Amino acid sequence: MPRITPSLWFDLQSEEAAKFYVSVFPNSEITNVTYYGEGGPRPAGTVLTVEFSLDGRAFTALNGGPEFTFDEAVSFQIDCADQAEVDHYWTKLSAGGQEGPCGWLKDKYGLSWQVVPTALGELLADPDAERAQRAMRAMLGMGKLDVAALRAAADGKA
Repeated sequence: MPRITPSLWFDLQSEEAAKFYVSVFPNSEITNVTYYGEGGPRPAGTVLTVEFSLDGRAFTALNGGPEFTFDEAVSFQIDCADQAEVDHYWTKLSAGGQEGPCGWLKDKYGLSWQVVPTALGELLADPDAERAQRAMRAMLGMGKLDVAALRAAADGKA
């Protein structure tokens, strides 16, 4: 089966962004960098692509030019085991970027991320529909997701 690799289009920030992302996620590394040659649309020696992995998942970053930018139609979801992980990824990825609602943010390169505690999925799938709806209402009022507040809301204590 072929491997599917997300390719991220940057203007000129692909190497900077890849270095940033591998600094945020454990077990991550830059695996290859290619450069434009004499015949390319950018000056020879300019970074063309950066191949990197984030916790074992392959990505490619391309310096393709200013024609295309990121939007929220594509995002990467980080499933966080606990509040400490939510706090870590939220702080690192939102620095210089833009915080959004419901666990969404844009990093300083404009790439959208969803920083989501695994507890949220459990709460929203609760067999008690009223409990699940209380958790949903609480989530809709949050920026960075707060596990304790989500649980309190689900339990009717918020």
